[in-house]
Amino acid sequence: MVYAIFRIEPSNAAKINDVLKDELANRQSVLTRDAGSLGMDGNALYFKVEGSEQGVERAAEILKENGGGVKMPESEAAAINRKIIEEEENAADGMGMIFG
Repeated sequence: MVYAIFRIEPSNAAKINDVLKDELANRQSVLTRDAGSLGMDGNALYFKVEGSEQGVERAAEILKENGGGVKMPESEAAAINRKIIEEEENAADGMGMIFG
């Protein structure tokens, strides 16, 4: 599986819906996180699309066409992806402590 992460300004958040409406792109795994939840400065949203190469490319095309977001360079995307994974692992650990 491949992934891409896009930086989206809050004023363009509704343009994510264009990706979700597309038949190919909406079959990918998607998630949105705000910069603050990832411990980053600013108020940008980070939109991750993970799945088939064609599906991720289609999501990138849509966001480029509608001006909704900027695809992050690979090195920055990898750093953001690590933060997303850490957040998910911490959430899973917290659930484990609750439900033991």
